[in-house]
Amino acid sequence: MSSVTGISVHPNATASSAAHVHVHPALLALTVGAIGVVFGDIGTSPLYAFREALSQTAGDGIDPSEILGVLSLALWSLFLVVTVKYVLFLMRADNQGEGGVLALAALARRATGVRPRVAIVLGAAGASLFYGDAIITPALSVLSAMEGLRTIPSAAHIFSEGMVRTLTIAILVALFLIQSRGTAHVSKLFGPVCILWFLAIGGLGLWHIADEPSIVRVFLPSYGIMFLATHGVIGLFVLGAVFLTVTGAEALTADMGHFGIKPIRLGWFLLVLPALALNYLGQGAFALSRLEDAAGRGVPFVNQDWFFLMAPEPVRPALVVLAGLATVIASQAVITGAFSLTQQAIQLGLLPRLRIRQTSANFAGQIYLPAINWLLLLGVLVLVIQFKTSSAMAAAYGIAVTGTMVVTTLLAYIVVRHRWNWSRPLALAAILPFLTLDLIFFGANILRVIEGGWVPLVVAAAIGLIIWTWVRGKKIVRAFEQRQSIPLLDLAAALEKRPPERVAGTAVFLTANPKATPGALLHNLKHNKVLHARNLIVSVRTADRPFVADEDRAQVERVNDDFSSVVLTYGFMESPDVPRDLGVGSRSEQLGLDPMRTSFFIGRNTLKPDAEKGMPPWQDRIFMFLQRNASDPTDFLRIPPGKVLELGEQVTV
Repeated sequence: MSSVTGISVHPNATASSAAHVHVHPALLALTVGAIGVVFGDIGTSPLYAFREALSQTAGDGIDPSEILGVLSLALWSLFLVVTVKYVLFLMRADNQGEGGVLALAALARRATGVRPRVAIVLGAAGASLFYGDAIITPALSVLSAMEGLRTIPSAAHIFSEGMVRTLTIAILVALFLIQSRGTAHVSKLFGPVCILWFLAIGGLGLWHIADEPSIVRVFLPSYGIMFLATHGVIGLFVLGAVFLTVTGAEALTADMGHFGIKPIRLGWFLLVLPALALNYLGQGAFALSRLEDAAGRGVPFVNQDWFFLMAPEPVRPALVVLAGLATVIASQAVITGAFSLTQQAIQLGLLPRLRIRQTSANFAGQIYLPAINWLLLLGVLVLVIQFKTSSAMAAAYGIAVTGTMVVTTLLAYIVVRHRWNWSRPLALAAILPFLTLDLIFFGANILRVIEGGWVPLVVAAAIGLIIWTWVRGKKIVRAFEQRQSIPLLDLAAALEKRPPERVAGTAVFLTANPKATPGALLHNLKHNKVLHARNLIVSVRTADRPFVADEDRAQVERVNDDFSSVVLTYGFMESPDVPRDLGVGSRSEQLGLDPMRTSFFIGRNTLKPDAEKGMPPWQDRIFMFLQRNASDPTDFLRIPPGKVLELGEQVTV
């Protein structure tokens, strides 16, 4: 979903074409870019994941078997969830190269044999949960990196908890402030910085494996299975915390459209997975050696910030700085992913129009949505101030991610069963193991609702309510417009018999249904009693694919000498530009329009609540608020304001 790097494939490139790149420098550049964007979230999990999972067992003390069990669960989560499910399986379920929950929902909606509503509901649920993840990731990752300052003995007295929070807030505010300027220039550093990060954490882990070389035995799944079998409910709490190791796995499919399958897979297998595995092994070996040392000295063993303590004290400040840079990059990817997801949701009709700004002339995926940016910042700051520490916040993280993964798996079943045409037994055999694993993790995280897991659920519920209200309200408005409209062919025939006063120029009427007479046209005839020499009835539609080729953009159907129907189709990753695609002012002049003699007419209805019909009054108020605050259609459709006339009537919702 995110697009933050200056390295990108052409928008129309598919995953398969990206996977067959033979030019090694291009493949290398895409792999470096993918490492800087795709793996930022999962790559910063070692900062807190092992520590938080181990802390769940610390109530009655920690013994070596618990360290080995937690570590085995963490590594096998990486293998099963990330490697097998996402890298090897789900990355095959792309929508013309694009991935992510809404791209998958659009693909499933297009699949035969399933009601479109099921796919849309699942997609909306996944999108709602993603926003919960989008406010937690920056807060948790940057705060956990800054807490590393407290592990430096010479600086611990300076960086109190309050100072760490203040520094974290300053970094996050600066990060959100620069979003409006775009990230095209600084994003070139993302790949190299993240490569340095993975080399550093891998090397640090490899160095400490020597503390306890037998730690490699945790590759046997029996250690994790035995831990769960002997720890009861505590084991489920640990499993919920272990899931922190795989947060960010959704980004692997969400960013397929920007990099392709092969660069992401290369980055994962050649660098990211080895670095993460080595670091977790190193943390486990280091914890075991500290446990043995504490037992030998007869002092209590306490859970600590293993990641930073692994580094020698002289290099620890540099590691904190590198961790800060890595977490900022991870946060940037999530923020931009929220922008991209919102754009898709708007195009698919799930959210009202919002102001979208392009921040790069070269890459269409680099966009900025002011409303989403400031809402995310507000949510992030509330989390930092409310939870105070990364340990307190970690409990809130897993539910949103596991919920999204469950939705993704269900959508994958629809695609496998109805798009790939697998038999039901084969589709169930492929999907059920993944779904079972997701549900186990989801159930384990649900146990942490009281600790903070309610946060993403509240955010997801609020977004889900907005989506439901918007979709339901628009359906009511459309039904009203359909009742009031008359077929365009009937109007054309009536005007041929009784022609009105004519004026020179072209009128473009925007409407949802190109076969029906737009309300703005009827109002123009009723009140102004004139008809332009040429009239285009234009409808903007969103396809269930990410991009639409230029030659397929406009479908023109001539009704008679006075009217022509035009349907402009856009992919859900594209921003509409009606004047450009109608040829107004362009060299192509595909419809022969003169920009100086073309006027645009848009219907603008006034909403009126009614307790007796439509939606409940409280939902009416929400819908009316969303409608009032939606971006002006002239901005969204790129129509020059001076060329627009708005006409409408009162609609009861």
